[in-house]
Amino acid sequence: MSKTIVSKPVRSTFTASNAVRAVVIALIVAICGPVFAADKPTPITPMTVNINTADAATLAAALDGVGASRAKAIVEYRDAHGPFKSVDDLAQVKGIGERVVDANRTRMKVTQ
Repeated sequence: MSKTIVSKPVRSTFTASNAVRAVVIALIVAICGPVFAADKPTPITPMTVNINTADAATLAAALDGVGASRAKAIVEYRDAHGPFKSVDDLAQVKGIGERVVDANRTRMKVTQ
């Protein structure tokens, strides 16, 4: 004897509601995709500070590796010895070395 295999009809998973969902998702991706792709971070330009005129708070905020005490030392040195002639003169301040000067060279300027 042979067995007869009866197969059940295959139900389609494609329905109108699935089609609507697919269209809605495609529209969201098409509209929002370019918006999110354009959100690249803008490079931040470091602040430039005149080391002959800036106060301690400005120096501390603008220069890497310079906190309140080093900024105060810069201002005190400038008051005692007169204005800096070049950015490299900043290394003469106690607590400020060549590394600090080199790390902040693009952030500093010297004008009389």
